[in-house]
Amino acid sequence: MERWRGRVALVTGASVGIGAALAVELVRLGMKVVGCARDIGKIQKLAAECQSAGHPGVLVPFKCDLTNEEEILAMFAAIKEQHRGVDVCINNAGLAHPEPLLSGKTSSWKNMMDVNVFGLSICAREAYQSMKERHVDDGHIININSVCGHHVMPHADLHFYTATKFAVTALTEGLRQELRAENTHIRATSISPSLVKTEFPLRLYSNNPDIKARVFSAYKPLEAKDVVNAVIYVLSAPPHVQIGEVQMLATEQKS
Repeated sequence: MERWRGRVALVTGASVGIGAALAVELVRLGMKVVGCARDIGKIQKLAAECQSAGHPGVLVPFKCDLTNEEEILAMFAAIKEQHRGVDVCINNAGLAHPEPLLSGKTSSWKNMMDVNVFGLSICAREAYQSMKERHVDDGHIININSVCGHHVMPHADLHFYTATKFAVTALTEGLRQELRAENTHIRATSISPSLVKTEFPLRLYSNNPDIKARVFSAYKPLEAKDVVNAVIYVLSAPPHVQIGEVQMLATEQKS
């Protein structure tokens, strides 16, 4: 990770869970991290904790609603003005609403598309343009995906969310192909964890405690730090190694 010291990473959805853990670890490793979320109070607290801990990097909180393209573009403009640009873009933000295909709310489907697909794609595009403008040829775009981006689970509440994650799988491979066509060494990676012990599944199943209990009793969930370790592994790979996909599975609990 030495080559990334002092360079700029954007982490979306950095206020809680995987995003918060990622932001802190990258700061600990010496990166300048722009952590964005709609509510930046928690990121501001994390930034203060990083400073108190004496980490060599810095965490810069930024308020941004990823469903609003103007706010995303304004964020990238601010990063350009204040930090020159983005070298690593980690599209971590994502959400799921328990809305089945036969009865779900259109507004919830649109919200998932806006964040999981459009927001991610806009950030990836703008990150690449930032790298290209500055002749950065070793940047990295990492999409935090899901095993739902590879398998359709027999859970109606997850089906539309699954469609957005299948899109992330296709988008990441499309990015890799387009980057190769541009003769650049900028890399694109999808990291696909299964059940992770964060606020994400707790919010998803908040109205279905029975389902939540069954899921957590059947599997030992991954921890946020497990996903962080996968990201660090990907970023640490030598320039000639292109890690296109990492799938991470929770293990079944012993009965």
